[in-house]
Amino acid sequence: LDNAINFFTAQGLDTRANSLNNLLDSMSNGVNTIQAANNGITSITKLVQSAQALVSQAQQANNTTTQASLATQYGTLITQITQLAKDSGFNGVNLLGGAGNNLAITLNETGTSSVTVTAVDYTNGTAGPLSLNAAASNWASSANITAASTDLTAALTTLQSESQTLSASLSTVQIRQEFTKATINTLQSGSAALTLADTNQEGANLLALQTRQQLSSTALSLASQADQNVLRLFR
Repeated sequence: LDNAINFFTAQGLDTRANSLNNLLDSMSNGVNTIQAANNGITSITKLVQSAQALVSQAQQANNTTTQASLATQYGTLITQITQLAKDSGFNGVNLLGGAGNNLAITLNETGTSSVTVTAVDYTNGTAGPLSLNAAASNWASSANITAASTDLTAALTTLQSESQTLSASLSTVQIRQEFTKATINTLQSGSAALTLADTNQEGANLLALQTRQQLSSTALSLASQADQNVLRLFR
């Protein structure tokens, strides 16, 4: 009623702030999903490095029994890599789980700005981007061991590349998350400035009103006393 234009302008600002606030939940889930995938890559990298240590031991061994034992351990590590990739999801989305797990994060209320993170498939250690083949012939020959070493080196390069991609996407989403929070605060402050009362001014108005009420009461009291004095003269 005091200012209809300011009121409806403030409503528009509040509406946008609420829309952006709803996006923050989506951004937060996106950040957690990317972090879960990155945690998976970090752990898979450690397993690949452990596998490299087995390859190094096999290259130094001179008997087939030791090499066969190391080859069995190598196979176990590949299985663990597969399981780790399958367990790297968050809220039903696994960026290491292959097709159907792409992540799209909306960054503004109109949907014109977004970040899409494409999933990779690490759930099969012997195929796909990693291609860590099983220990051929139980590593009975140096050629088999060298082939495993080559696979591991390529897998590490692939993991590093994917980690960099995820880190870039994560950084983008986090920056937009902070920007969105700041924008919401600005919108809410602008809305409040348009509609909220000035407490100093309203306090002064209240004090003036109370003073007028007290003066009015005093004036009425004096008038009443004057009337009573007049009535006494007639008596």
